[in-house]
Amino acid sequence: MTAHSNPRTPAASDASSSATSTAAGHARKVPNYYLIWLVLAVLTMAEVGVAFITAIPKQVLVVALILMALWKALLVALYYMHLRFEPRRLWLIVVAPLPLAIILVTVVLLERW
Repeated sequence: MTAHSNPRTPAASDASSSATSTAAGHARKVPNYYLIWLVLAVLTMAEVGVAFITAIPKQVLVVALILMALWKALLVALYYMHLRFEPRRLWLIVVAPLPLAIILVTVVLLERW
């Protein structure tokens, strides 16, 4: 049997396995991007639905919308920006400005009340 008759030569198997392995050689699970997209779509529909509910107080509405937006941002950052599979050093670069963003959002929200 020659190498040309076998469709899975060592070079072909190395190329296919490199897509699902990290630099350390550990295999990682490929995320289900369609499921994540579906969760993001459901969260978006929930945000629109919650925004039109007039029976709940405005403070509860704002907190609910912010929490859903944060959940969506976390999903996008983890899976579509691939932060879930990056080293912790990169996480520090992403997380470092978050306290400033929280302070700014809090000040703007408290200014209106």
